[in-house]
Amino acid sequence: MPEHILICWVGQTDLKAMTESATNGVGPIAQAVGARAFTEAVLLCNYPEAQGAAYARWLRARAPKLVIKLQHEKLTSPVHFGEIWLAAKRAVEDARKRHARPRLTFHLSPGTPPMAAVWILIAKTRFPAELLESSREHGVRTADVPFELSADFVPDLLRDSDSRLEQLAAALPPDAPEFADIAHRSPAMKRVVQMARLVALRSVPVLIEGESGTGKELLARAIHRSGARRERPFVAVNCGAIPAELVESQLFGHEKGAFTGATQARAGYFEAADGGTLFLDEVGELPPAAQVKLLRAVQEGEVTRVGATAPRTVDLRLVAATNRTLVNEVRAGRFREDLFYRLAVAVLRLPPLHARTGDVGLLVDHFLAAINAESQAQPGYRPKRLSSGARNALLAHAWPGNVRELSNTLRRAALWTLGDTIQASDVREALLDSTRGPGAAGQDVLGRAMGEGFSLPDLLNEVARHYLERALAEANGNKSEAARLVGLPSYQTLTNWMARHGVKGKR
Repeated sequence: MPEHILICWVGQTDLKAMTESATNGVGPIAQAVGARAFTEAVLLCNYPEAQGAAYARWLRARAPKLVIKLQHEKLTSPVHFGEIWLAAKRAVEDARKRHARPRLTFHLSPGTPPMAAVWILIAKTRFPAELLESSREHGVRTADVPFELSADFVPDLLRDSDSRLEQLAAALPPDAPEFADIAHRSPAMKRVVQMARLVALRSVPVLIEGESGTGKELLARAIHRSGARRERPFVAVNCGAIPAELVESQLFGHEKGAFTGATQARAGYFEAADGGTLFLDEVGELPPAAQVKLLRAVQEGEVTRVGATAPRTVDLRLVAATNRTLVNEVRAGRFREDLFYRLAVAVLRLPPLHARTGDVGLLVDHFLAAINAESQAQPGYRPKRLSSGARNALLAHAWPGNVRELSNTLRRAALWTLGDTIQASDVREALLDSTRGPGAAGQDVLGRAMGEGFSLPDLLNEVARHYLERALAEANGNKSEAARLVGLPSYQTLTNWMARHGVKGKR
């Protein structure tokens, strides 16, 4: 059973009620406690500790079965939004740690208007909760607050300018330790990480798009660890690896005897992630029938096991990932449009490694340090370093397999190198044949075979289009910045090149 937790500030009216209840009423907190069946009341108090303690004793005498937690907060001002936010956040996070399934209620009436405003923001963004208001005339009732964090709000926030994002990101923990494993310095990745840190504070669904090997699960785990559900489970599911006939059972569970082989009841991935985060990798691989069932689970917040009749409520954050572009999948009729809009509240697009200018060298050092640390306990292992030739070979490679290919190549090179220095020949040997040959993944422009079918104009057009699109992506559509990245004198020149090579800008 969920525990009903009331969290609120102690207001002047509440303190006066201790001595003036006969004339002015019992105050909003005592009024709410008397009208609703709460398990616990968390009282935030910025008055002197003696006054707060006296009020807690008074309220306990009126409601002896209620657990009362008094949290003293020294505010420089009762209208300081930043301090009020931090105090409220501490109280909510502490309550969520104490209770397995807390049902939160925030009281808007006691305290100052900024305190009420912060409760509204917290309830509508980070910690879903019921909002109460009370008065002597109307009693205690749920507040109908006309503010929703809709599917339009977060994407608009994430499309904001870089300078605005930097200002918003400055309010986050400066070291962001949860994202430390995502080594990066390129503008493209900095923007993605900034966006992810903003989204992590909210419980909205997230869709991560990117080529295979770009680190979608790593980003999903970082979002989970830096969010309010960090203490709860993170459950990762590869949708592409589940046979179509088992999708419903795997995701939603089944009862004993529901089908041949169901010898006992089993909870599905949704139930396993209850309270935490469910990561659906390769969600674009789900068959149409499974998409219908997933849509209902996302919409209703409940699942029904195969063979059961009663649904089960689940409270989780959904992070989906795909190496496809789901908008294109929707247009082609392979992915449900209604499900797409349920999943794509906040969309993060991970760039391929070749578009992450300056990141390859940083990732090489990051992965090699990790390999040496992991392998130091293995018999006979000697820590590895890179020769200048090996580093150059790594920097020159196109990495069509992205970050995963780079990491695995370094592991193979470290494994086959007997000494302590990885040479260029070791790197070339560690590269898989499918990725190291001339023209691999269409990246080696200088290695194309000439003769029948070869067209220099077509090749030049392909190269120009590739770099123009990359520059526009890294500049987030800013033509002046994109022109600078590709060495063109102005945005007008860039526009002419785009027209010549059939490149469309952002709408």
